Amino acid sequence: MKHQILSLIFVGFLFTGCKAQNTKNFPTTFTEKSSIIPNDSLGVVDYSSAKNWAVLPGNYPANLKDYPVQNPQDSIDVFYVYPTLIVSDKDERWNVPIDDSIQRKKVLNTAVRLQASAWGSSGSLYIPYYRQAHLRSYSNLESGGTTALLLAYSDLKAAFEYYLEHYNHGRGIILVGHSQGSTHVAALLRDFFDEKPLQNQLVAAYIPGIGFDKNQFCTIPFMDHPDQTGGFVTWNTFKKRFDKEKYKWYKGKVVINPVTWDTTAIAKRELHKGFLFSNGKMYKNSFVTHVGNGVIWISTPHFPYRYLIFTMRNYHIGDVNLFWEDIRENSLLRVQTYLAKKKSFYYAKEGNANYTIP
Repeated sequence: MKHQILSLIFVGFLFTGCKAQNTKNFPTTFTEKSSIIPNDSLGVVDYSSAKNWAVLPGNYPANLKDYPVQNPQDSIDVFYVYPTLIVSDKDERWNVPIDDSIQRKKVLNTAVRLQASAWGSSGSLYIPYYRQAHLRSYSNLESGGTTALLLAYSDLKAAFEYYLEHYNHGRGIILVGHSQGSTHVAALLRDFFDEKPLQNQLVAAYIPGIGFDKNQFCTIPFMDHPDQTGGFVTWNTFKKRFDKEKYKWYKGKVVINPVTWDTTAIAKRELHKGFLFSNGKMYKNSFVTHVGNGVIWISTPHFPYRYLIFTMRNYHIGDVNLFWEDIRENSLLRVQTYLAKKKSFYYAKEGNANYTIP
């Protein structure tokens, strides 16, 4: 198992989060002292306790009420893993304690509000807290980072196992991650879905912010049409003038255009459905989207605060909310396709193969 996770980590080797950090002064060994996980066992987190979940059906945070998630598809679940939120070069921890109040606020006020909300109308949201690895882990794999990432994944694996046993009840599953979250979701796909019966319940996996090969999995395909199900999509967003240092980690990797949901080279501004900004407002027709070699690049978004992003070298942090409405609509389309296939299969199995979906 460890070598599988390592291969995924190396495939997704990049600096996640808002910006690259200076790592030269960080601790370089994973020890009891440098990991700094106070009042927290290095064993498995108890996911039978609701306090270890950021979001569960019936326990949605107030900020989700601003989005159309009140009536999700009752036959679909969405399991979301948030991106790297521990990035400060002053933070010596390798992993965040499960009960860290500052991290929990970041999860709810940033990741859940601006990312997970895009899938909120597609199904019931399940979002576990986990002992996330620090940003430095990706640049110090041999001297502490691998251990930190494996600890983070052990939490998510335990959370997903608990979810399957106690919450899922055979419903269709959408898996979602971003950046570090996509590293871990890819591991969940390999451990629970690839070449396994559970793939029949996979509606789609959205795993942006990491570089993946087209044949990353044995039986889980890269989806290059907007209504495909049972596979994965991924993308990495850059501004028009590439950040060449970051770009090398994605070159040659597979990428979808998250406006057209195929490999169309260019999507005109008029096709962009909506960018959710931090002020809670949606801005549509904001930019032109181009598919490049392993990445997508966009023109400078047209919205009232565009001056704030002129100095950004790439748009990794906005991989999801830049395409918030595009994602929401595409996710619903895949859900509809999945449910229609399931219904058709049911009637065919019952001996009425000529049944037509109304």
